[in-house]
Amino acid sequence: MMGIQVEFNPALALRKHGTKGRLEEECLPKELKKGIYPFLKKGQRIYWLQGEIPLLETRGNQQISRPLASIKIIEATHFIKNNEPYTKGGYKIIDKFDENDPKINFEYMTRIK
Repeated sequence: MMGIQVEFNPALALRKHGTKGRLEEECLPKELKKGIYPFLKKGQRIYWLQGEIPLLETRGNQQISRPLASIKIIEATHFIKNNEPYTKGGYKIIDKFDENDPKINFEYMTRIK
């Protein structure tokens, strides 16, 4: 009997805007400003829906940036594409951070204000 592979993500990590070979939903918005945006991630992922989590930039191989923004996941749905599980949904940008500012904005999953 096979198990179910699920990944719990304490943050949403997307590629740099315009990354070649990636769909728009797999990338950060061109400009980080308050609003609602779609996302797409390969795999069956679980996100926290009841509070703010960090938005990060991923460069692949688990290399990620400092938090770029505080977001709320407003929807997450699992589906099959080409026989592979994916997670799609939407997130709302609550606050944008200056990635060059050394201020700590999250302590694990707790937003520091």
